[in-house]
Amino acid sequence: MNAPHSESSVDTLPSGVTTLSHLGVIQISGEDAAKFIHGQLTQDFSLLGQDQARLAAFCSAKGRMQASFVGFKRPNGDILLVCSRDLLPATLKRLSMFVLRAKAKLTDASAQLALYGLAGDAIKKIADGAHSAWAKVDFDDQTVIALYPADGVQRQLLVAPAGSPPPEGNGLPLEVWQWGEVRSAVATLSTPVFEAFVPQMLNYESVGGVNFKKGCYPGQEVVARSQFRGTLKRRAFVFHCDAPLAAGDEVFSAGDASQPAGVVVQAAHAPSGGFDALISVQLNALDTGSLHLKSASGPGLLQLPLPYSLLDDI
Repeated sequence: MNAPHSESSVDTLPSGVTTLSHLGVIQISGEDAAKFIHGQLTQDFSLLGQDQARLAAFCSAKGRMQASFVGFKRPNGDILLVCSRDLLPATLKRLSMFVLRAKAKLTDASAQLALYGLAGDAIKKIADGAHSAWAKVDFDDQTVIALYPADGVQRQLLVAPAGSPPPEGNGLPLEVWQWGEVRSAVATLSTPVFEAFVPQMLNYESVGGVNFKKGCYPGQEVVARSQFRGTLKRRAFVFHCDAPLAAGDEVFSAGDASQPAGVVVQAAHAPSGGFDALISVQLNALDTGSLHLKSASGPGLLQLPLPYSLLDDI
């Protein structure tokens, strides 16, 4: 098995504020907004309160992820879904096809809202205990959501009306924030990996992205079967590589050049050099030798510690 790196990277996500230009927002309004989206995603939105957000996936009938979201309810009852901007138009179109008679309207609200990433000393001071992942607080017309930390550095998502004064804090380059996203090991789906994974291949059941007690949604049977029949064969882990790599790149085991053992989900330049990546990889490949980028003889990958525990399948 690829042994995890014995020490954490010397890099640490700096404190600061980032404009998240790579993300967009789908808004769902109408009296059936929560009920409608509850029936489409892997998480519970019917019982969603004002103090929590949800990580969720939108899947095909075969359980393959077509988009991922951080979703939350506004005080007026609207649901907002933050997702990768490159997937937003197609996702909005697909979701709208399921509205039918529901009293719900879906729109692209990206131009009406500003999205910021807050890290370290720049995070908003919210109620005690509310720094756990997916906790949510509304400040007037702004919303703050606690994200998973990056190497122990607290992070938040702030959603505000477009044109509002930006939050206070040092400017943080987007590429550094995206490196922190990789280090948090909570994946955001993008176009190169559209329909490449069921949620558990990205550890979504371990980071609050799947509710196994809720009702039906597209792909539910496949997702549930993967969890409860002990058939999980692929998980996401963090790796370091000296060579550039990007979402969609294939990874091979040194012992099997014939077929890929994994796929890069997200990758970012590491501040001290090289690249860090979140890679969904076959579990048996971790036991059969070293992993390499793009071919069995390509640049080597060094496995780093996963920053959270994985839930066992049943």
